[in-house]
Amino acid sequence: MPDPRLEKRTRRVFSAEYKLKILQQADACKHGELGALLRRESLYSNQVAQWRREFAEQGVAGLAKSAPGPSAKKTPEQKRIEQLEKENQRLRRQITVKDSCLLLQKKALALLDSLEGDESQA
Repeated sequence: MPDPRLEKRTRRVFSAEYKLKILQQADACKHGELGALLRRESLYSNQVAQWRREFAEQGVAGLAKSAPGPSAKKTPEQKRIEQLEKENQRLRRQITVKDSCLLLQKKALALLDSLEGDESQA
């Protein structure tokens, strides 16, 4: 039985209220007390700096972030439309090739018929 502590960890998610509380506590810290706060809360100084930056730029709404990573540039509908357009283009090329093959076969058959007609007259 594996130790549950060794299982894959998930990323911690902090609420806006928690971030605001930590920012207030960090601002109230005197010289040298910030490290103790960060150790107690198992945080890194860059996290607090990022939260300060977000709070300064967007206020409390900046602290309430959604899922990590960049937001999608295209909606699922746009992705599906793009996929269908590519498939449509591929099928059109396929039809063009098949039409060209049929045209070539017709020309070859007409040439063979004309050759047979010339041989029967001679």
